[in-house]
Amino acid sequence: MGVVNLTPDSFFEGSRKQTIDAVVQSVEKMLQEGADIIDLGGFSTRPGAGEVDEKTEIDRLVPVVRELNKRFSKIVMSADTFRYTVGRAVLDEGVSIINDISFGAEGRLIGLCADEKVPYVLMHMRGTPTDIMKNAEYGSVTAEVFCELQMKTEQLRREGLVDVIIDPGFGFSKTLEQNYELLNGLELLKKLNRPLFVGVSRKTMIHKLLQMNADQALNGTTVVNTIALLKGADILRVHDVKEAVEAREIVLKLQSFNQTDKRMSL
Repeated sequence: MGVVNLTPDSFFEGSRKQTIDAVVQSVEKMLQEGADIIDLGGFSTRPGAGEVDEKTEIDRLVPVVRELNKRFSKIVMSADTFRYTVGRAVLDEGVSIINDISFGAEGRLIGLCADEKVPYVLMHMRGTPTDIMKNAEYGSVTAEVFCELQMKTEQLRREGLVDVIIDPGFGFSKTLEQNYELLNGLELLKKLNRPLFVGVSRKTMIHKLLQMNADQALNGTTVVNTIALLKGADILRVHDVKEAVEAREIVLKLQSFNQTDKRMSL
C-alpha cells in the first residue's frame, strides 16, 4: 500500500502532494514499482498538526479520487479517514477500502462499511491523535493490543462488519520501547485470523532510535518491514514502494523453501 498525503503538514515531507498533477505522477510511479493499493489521506494525524474540517478533507480527496480513476482503470484506492461524511463521499467516487485510525470511534462509519461491504482497516489506538501518548500504560503491550483488537473485531462483527483488517497501530499510544516489544511479538496477532496490516514507514520508532530524521529513515524502514513480513504481515503501508516490494520478494523466496521442507517432511 503506497501512501499519498494530500496535506501540507504530514510528518514525512516526501509524501505530501499538493496538486493533482503531483499526485498522478507519484501514483504512477508507485504502481509501476508494484503497489497493490494507493492510500490517500486528507487529514494529518501527526502530533501538533492543524485541525481539518470535514469539507476541507472531502475537497482534498474527491477530485484526486476522480482523476486517479480516470487515469488508472484498475487502481485500488484506500481512504485514510475516521469520518462518516468523508467515507461516504469517497466510496461514492470509487474508493474501495476505508483505513480508520480512530479504532472505530464513529459508529456511522462502521455502519457504512458494513452496508457497503467495504474492507475496513481497524487500527489499535487509545484516546485520540491529540492525546495518544497519555494512554501508553500497558502490562504487556502485545497481549493487551491483541485483547483489545479481539474485543473490537467481535463488536464489529455483531454490527455486521466482517471484512476487517487489523492494524496494531505502531506509534499510536505506544512508546518507542513498546513499539519494538509489539513488533517482536507481532505473530500473536495472526491468531485473530484477520489480514495483518503494518504501517511503520519512516516513523519515530525508527528515526528516533537511529538518531536521524524521517528523510533518512528508509533503510531502517526496510529492516522493520522485513521483520514484520517474517512475523506474518499481509499488508505494508509504505512511502517507498520499490524497497518494500523488494523486501517482500526476498521474504517470499525464503518462505517458499519452508513450504518445500514441510512437504518433504510429510
